[in-house]
Parts: sequence; structure tokens; C-alpha cells
Amino acid sequence: MRPPVSVPTLSRRAKFVIGAIAVLLVLFTAIGTLTNVYVDYLWFDETGYTEVFWTELQTRALLFAVAGVATGGATALAVHLAYRFRPTFRPMSLEQQNLERYRQSLEPRRTLVLSAVAVVVGLFAGFTAQSSWETWLRFRNSTEFGRVDPQFGLDLSFFVFDYPFYRLLLGFGFAIVLLALVGSALTHYLFGGLRLQTPGQKLTSAAMVQLSVLLGLFVLLKALAYWMDRYGLVYSDRGDLFTGASYTDINALLPAKTILVFAAAFCAVAFFANVVVRNLRLPAAALVLLLLSSLVIGVAYPAIVQQFVVKPSADQREAEYISRAIAATRDAYGLTDDEVTYVDYAQDDTGETADTDAVQDTIQEALQDQTGTIRNARLLDPNVLSATFTARQQIRNIYGFPEKLDIDRYTLPDPTTGEPVTRDYVVAVRELDSESLSENQSSWINRHTVYTHGNGFVAAPANQVVDLAAGQEGGVPNFTTLDLPTRGDIVPEQSRVYYGELLQDRGEDIYSVVGAPEGAEPREFDRPEDGGSEDGQVNNTYDGEGGVSIGSFFRQLTFAIHYRERNFLLSGAVNDASRVLYVRDPRDRVEKAAPFLEVDGDPYPAVIDGRITWVLDGYTTSDSYPYAEFMELREAASDALTGQGTTALPEEQFNYIRNSVKATVDAYDGTVRLYAWDQEENPDPVLQTYMKAFPGVIQPGDEMPDELVDHVRYPEDLFKLQRDILTRYHVSDPQDFYQNNDRWQVPSDPTQNTDEAQPAYYILAERPGDDDATFQLTSALNAFRRENLSSFISASADPDTYGEIQVLRLPGNTPFLGPSQVQQSFNTNDDVARDLTLFRSADSQPVFGNLLTLPIGEDGLLYVQPLYVQGTGTNSFPLLRRVLVNYGDQVGYAPSLDEALEQVFGVGAVDVGGEEPVTPETPEPETPETPAPETPTPPPPGEGTDAPQDVDTAVTAINDALQALADAQRTGDFAGQGQALEDLQEAVDAYRAAQEAAGGSGD
Repeated sequence: MRPPVSVPTLSRRAKFVIGAIAVLLVLFTAIGTLTNVYVDYLWFDETGYTEVFWTELQTRALLFAVAGVATGGATALAVHLAYRFRPTFRPMSLEQQNLERYRQSLEPRRTLVLSAVAVVVGLFAGFTAQSSWETWLRFRNSTEFGRVDPQFGLDLSFFVFDYPFYRLLLGFGFAIVLLALVGSALTHYLFGGLRLQTPGQKLTSAAMVQLSVLLGLFVLLKALAYWMDRYGLVYSDRGDLFTGASYTDINALLPAKTILVFAAAFCAVAFFANVVVRNLRLPAAALVLLLLSSLVIGVAYPAIVQQFVVKPSADQREAEYISRAIAATRDAYGLTDDEVTYVDYAQDDTGETADTDAVQDTIQEALQDQTGTIRNARLLDPNVLSATFTARQQIRNIYGFPEKLDIDRYTLPDPTTGEPVTRDYVVAVRELDSESLSENQSSWINRHTVYTHGNGFVAAPANQVVDLAAGQEGGVPNFTTLDLPTRGDIVPEQSRVYYGELLQDRGEDIYSVVGAPEGAEPREFDRPEDGGSEDGQVNNTYDGEGGVSIGSFFRQLTFAIHYRERNFLLSGAVNDASRVLYVRDPRDRVEKAAPFLEVDGDPYPAVIDGRITWVLDGYTTSDSYPYAEFMELREAASDALTGQGTTALPEEQFNYIRNSVKATVDAYDGTVRLYAWDQEENPDPVLQTYMKAFPGVIQPGDEMPDELVDHVRYPEDLFKLQRDILTRYHVSDPQDFYQNNDRWQVPSDPTQNTDEAQPAYYILAERPGDDDATFQLTSALNAFRRENLSSFISASADPDTYGEIQVLRLPGNTPFLGPSQVQQSFNTNDDVARDLTLFRSADSQPVFGNLLTLPIGEDGLLYVQPLYVQGTGTNSFPLLRRVLVNYGDQVGYAPSLDEALEQVFGVGAVDVGGEEPVTPETPEPETPETPAPETPTPPPPGEGTDAPQDVDTAVTAINDALQALADAQRTGDFAGQGQALEDLQEAVDAYRAAQEAAGGSGD
């Protein structure tokens, strides 16, 4: 027998050093964690959402404690019992001699090791369990749907709220039993109760009893899992084209799961009986029977049914289950018949395509009747004009605008008649752009105490641009709210913006220290002096209620630790009246105040009750709605513009969504308000469940200010999800659905030369059947793998009809062009192609704006697209130069919308009504010089030197205009650039006319 190996010991000094290091690590970790928690609490206390903080914290702590104690305690108990009933005498085999050294090493510190194992296991279990705090809250506060599933007859709340929690319990049950089983087996092996290599009895009686009980518990849990698997069939993906229980699941797998429940229960009884019988043959035979049963009836039999019964006639066998999937998916995504109206568009009573001649006969009348649609046709693309807003309204380098601007509508008095008129506007907030600060502006003092906020609201009617009038630059938005101090027709009483989308530094929140004692000189840069002088500025001191007070040394120390910034303790800018503003992105604030919501990726600003307010949409989601198709949140809501000023949603799967919350964030003091939306007619059980869990956090919808209601929009991300679902689930017949008959697809964006989906567009237009123009979100849909248009969908954002979705279904042999085909018709038009060649040069490039689809009358679709030209220089910005119109096979192309419409429909066919007003007199904003696009000289037509004299004159005029344009660019003369561009356009028109008169091709 080998002598026992001595246990190495540590010197007193080594023990002291290791202990000191361990204490310091624990101390620093604890201080960092507690500081972060305390800073979080201060934020919740500031915003008034401590109910959320405490509810989440208590729930996490409860789950952590229960799971940790249960898992660690059960594992420690199993190990302790295995040690307690270890054999007193062990055979003197080689195996036991090798284990003796480990036994002697563990014996002196057995209690310490057992405690450490219990703590480590408990911590892992606790950290895992606490992340499921929402699952517990949903289970505890569940609300019935009032609808039952078609297979089991259970209320849908069982699947959405209860089933996930039961699965969570089962998972932890399996983990606890497995850990106890592994711990017991190792202990028995180490102390001789389990002898793998020793001749004779392999298990002592005590070991056999304990392991039999644990294996019996494991198999019993498996029986419960088989029972729960029956309900899990409603999420099956066995069907090729739909989600939910299929024919095979119901007729083969469901009976198999029921049989396996009893087989597993019998196997568990056999293991428990072994406590008395103490013979492994019975439980072993039962276990083999269970394994064979699971393979034969649980795997092989359903596979045979699927292959030989279902597949040969799947469209008939699966019809009932496809119908369930269609109904459930429509309901899960808010697309039931109560919410969606289907209109057979451009068809006669027999369903045939409307006669083209008849359509042309009535189009004049339709155009006159739908002047609301034509008059509000949007020429300003918010996805293109950020650079233009920056060039014309940035004022100072510290300000900026988001990459994607926003569309909203306002009802204001008409300047001519005084009557209230609703128009859609391109709107933006002049935010502090922290990434635009220069090097000398980026010190800690400047970055966090001087440059603290943006200032001003900017708006331009979406259907108006500035004409090429004397002294003005044409093609830019007609800003009706502009400048600093803000002036115009939508002027907020409080224009300062302390909370916005641009307050980020490489993705991290930028905090600001604001506030000063009474009588102290203001230090925060507010705006330039009136007149825009580069040398003068107006400072201010923040006097709002936002932010956390840091007047005490303890809080200053807290934030110094949190941000790892000593200036909180050393800087004179931090005083008794100081406040720290943090978590300043509107979307981040709403997500923090309501962690149970998914927030739309595109907040938008609105002036409400005299204050700039960020408006956001909150979604309640679930991944447990029975029979509904699963969607990947980020993928389904992505389009060609995602990430360009919008936030990509999380990569999460779900199969239920509701826009149940409208949220607002005050741009000055950061106040977050959450309102329940559309709950009277369409109650959302998920939202009601969270309102039980977080009482008082979400306010009733009838408390929303009327002015806020007037500015709610139908959310883009939800609409993109719904249009994706509608491409397949607008079909009601199961066989048509299975065969993919009449499937649609989202068209790719023709303006981006990409395969990414075309964005949805907000427009102010009259829907077929409506008398007035309403604000709506729209999208065209193509036929599947074809470019022809199949449908046009719109979701109303008008308060009276909010959420009503209209689907215009075009005939199967549709003559209507899809977006890509329309774009192609524009690009190949002779006049357009010629200008694109002129605009596309080393100094300029054409930029196509959004391609809008506008239904006209009962039979026609009008496409409208702005064409901008942008210089290639660093500080260039787009200018509107042309408007393109398509109706049928007719293309209009002109400097203005009314001229383009006249080319298609004839002179006087429609009155656009003030599309291009004269620019109000405004001082030139302080912006970097912006070169206008330079147009290359076209070659003279004809061969040799036979060109007529008037062509030569036109070419000379073009050259003169280009020279004048270049001179104006060098001197920064915007008025001169506008006049030069006007002269250039006249010269180009004269050149074309002369060329045609000479018999040239015009190319």
C-alpha cells in the first residue's frame, strides 16, 4: 500500500497576501456593483419610475434566492447523504488505493468544499433564474384572452403566460436532479459506495437506494415533460409553410406523447420500487422500454405518417391546420378582418381589369376630386435632406440633425385664407451633436458643462420647395419654422433640447453637468447672439427638473466612481446646485422606464403644448402565441434605410405583437410618460398583465393630451412586420396558401440599387372611398418573384380611424407597374436619361428621392418622385431639380409637380395649389460653403461643323452659365448660384430646342 501523500500547506504570509487580494477584489466588485445599482435607482427616482426599479429588483432577488437555495441546497444535501451513508469498510483494491489519497486530502476540509460547491452551484442557478423575471411576472399576473385554442380548448393565456413558466420550472427541476445525481455518484465513487473496477458488488445498498430515487425523480420529470410536450405542439414547425400543430402532430405525435407519459411514469415507479427490491434489472428493463418507445412511437411512427400519409396529399391533409395557422397569425399580428379591409381595386363588378379607355375617361374627374392627394404630394424626402437641413439650418458646428429626418403633420391657418389646413411637414430638432465638437471644444469642461444642449425646432412643408426667385437659391425646402431664436409658424415656448438622439459618443451616453447657484454667471452655451455673429453668444443655466442632484459630496463621489472621472470631485463647475443629466436618448429612456416593452426604432419630435416632445411607440410582444408564425424582430423590420438614423431592433423571435403603448419624452426635462393605447376596443392581455405587475406605471389612454393624439403616427416597424405577414396571410383558402398561389412580396428599394426592402412612406392623401386627405403609412407590394404591382396597403394614423388598414388588391393580370419598373421607366425616358448624364459628373451626382405611390380615384395609381442634384464636395447638399410622375405608361418630367402632371394629364387637369411658394425673407444661415452641382458642357449635335448658328449660341450660353456658377461657388454667393443655375437651365432648354430644330437626336 502506498503511503498517503501529504497535503501541501501555505505559509502565513502567502495566506495573508492571497486573503488580502481576495478581499480587495470582492470589495472593488461590490463597490462597482452597488454604485451602478445606486445610480440606476437615482435615475428611476428622478423620472418617477421607482415602482419599476423595485419590482424588477425584488423579482430578480426572489428568483435568484429561490433557484440558488433550491439548486445549491439540493446538490449539497445529495452529496452530504452520499457521504453520510458511505461504507465503513472498503475492499483493498488498486482502485480504492488510488482514491485514498483524494479522500485524505478532502477529509480535513470536507465542510468547506461542500459549502463551496453549494455556493457556486447556487450562484450559477440564481444568475440563470433571475434573468427570467418577466416570465414569473407574466405567470403571476396573467390575464385571460377570452379566446381558446382549437385543439385543447384552453384559453390562450395558458400558452402565452403559463406554459413558459411551467417549462422554466421543468428545466430547473431537471438541472437540480442532474446536479444531485452527478454529485451523489461522484461522492459514492470517491468514498467506496460505487466501485467500477473492484471485483464483487458494484453498489452498496445505500448508494443503490439514493441513485434509484434520483433516477426515478429524473424519469418522473420526463413524464411531466412529455405531458407538457403535448401542449408544445401548437408551436411545431413540422409544417413546411405554416407554424403550429400539423396533421402528423395531432394524429401521430400527440397520441405518442400521451403513451410516453404513462411509459415514463411506469419507469419512474420501477426506480422507486428498487428502494425495496434493490435489484437493478427491473428499473433497467423499464428504462430500455422507455427508450425504445420514445424512438419507435415518438420518432419513427410520426416520420412514417408524414412521409407516406401526409406528403402525397399535403394540401388536403393539412387544410384544417393551415386554416388554424392563418387565423392565429392574423390575430397575433393585428390583421383580422376587423382591422383590415380588402378592396378589389381597378376591377369591374365581374373582377376583370377595368377598361383602360374608361379609366382615362374618368381620370380628369378623379384628379379634380382628389386634390387633397395631389396638393399634398410630397417633394421633400426626409431620408435625403438631412445634409440640406444641416447646410441651411445648422447655425453652429456644435449643432446637428439626424441622418434621417421625420414626417409629421400640423393643422395651421392658411396664410391666404386664414382657414385651418392640415399639411405634412419634414421636421427635425437642432440637437447638440457631440461628435461635431472641435478639439478645443472637447475638454471635459466644454464637453460636459458648456456644450450641454441643442436648441430649436425646424420644419418645412413636405410639398413645398423654394422657387428660383431673384436673390434666392432654388430647390431647397421652404423652411416655415427656422433659425435661432426660433421663428415661424410652429414655435415652441421652450426650444432647448437637453434630451435627443445625437447625444452619443461612440455609442455611449453623453452626460452633462448643469445648474449653478443663484446669481452665478451662466456657463452653458445656449445660442449665438441675434443676427448669428460668430463672436457673440448667449449663455444660460438649466432650470428644469431633469437630472439627478449631486450637491452632496457622497453623490459627487458616487458619480466619480460610476464614470471614473475625478472632475466630479475637483472641478469648480460641480457645485451644490449641480445636476447630472444621463440616459438622454429618448428610446433608451423609454426602454429603461418600461423594460417590458420593445420600442420602435424611430422616435420623432413634435411641438405639443408649447414644448418639444419626442414621441415613441412601445410594443408588447410574446413568443408563445399558439399557431402563429414566428418572426425575427430585427430582420422583419429592416429595410434599405435601417441604421441610417433609425435603430435596428433586437434579434429576438416572437409571434405576437401589439402597439399598446404611446410614449413621450420631454426634450427639456426628460419627463417620460407612458400611455395605454387603443385598449377600449382592442384590449391587449399582455399589456394588462404588465399593468397588474407595475401598477401606476402606464397611464390610461384617455389621459393623453388632445394635441398629442393629433400627432400620433402608425409605427413604421410594426407596419413593416404586418406587410411582411400580409404577403402570405392575405390568402384565406388553405390550398391556395399551401400552393403559394397569389403570394406577394415586399419590393426592393429602387432608389438605392439594393436588394433591401423598400421603406414604408408616410403620406397625406385621400384613400379610395374617403372624402378628405388623412395621414397614413403606405407601401406597395409586388407579385411574388415578379416586378408587377399586386397590392397597395395603407394604415391610417388619423385619430378617428387610427389603425385601420386598407389593402387595395390589384387584378392577377395587373397592368400596374411595380416600383422597380416605374424607376426603370424614369431612367430610360429620353429627357431623364439626358439630364442624368448631365447631372452625373465629377462635381455632382443625381439623387432620387422616395418613390411615392398615390391611389387616384377608383382605378389608378400615380407615382411621384423628386430628383435632387448634389455636389460631390464635403459640404454639399441636395437641391430639388426635377419632379418625375408616372401614370400608366405616361411619364412626366419637369422642374415642378404641376408641370409634370400637365405633361401626363394635360394643361389644367389638376391644380397643385401653392406647391412652390416664394421663399420668405430669411437671413442666410452660417453654414460652410456648399458647391452646387456642376454640369458638363454637352457636345454639339450633328456631324463636323454643320451645326446651325442658334445651337452654337446655346452652347455659348451654357458655357457662360457654367462659368458664372463656378465664380459664385468660389465666393460663396448663394444668390449668384441660384441665378446661374436658372440661366443654365434656360440655356440647356434652348440647346435642346435648337437641336430638335436641326434634326438632331437630342442625345
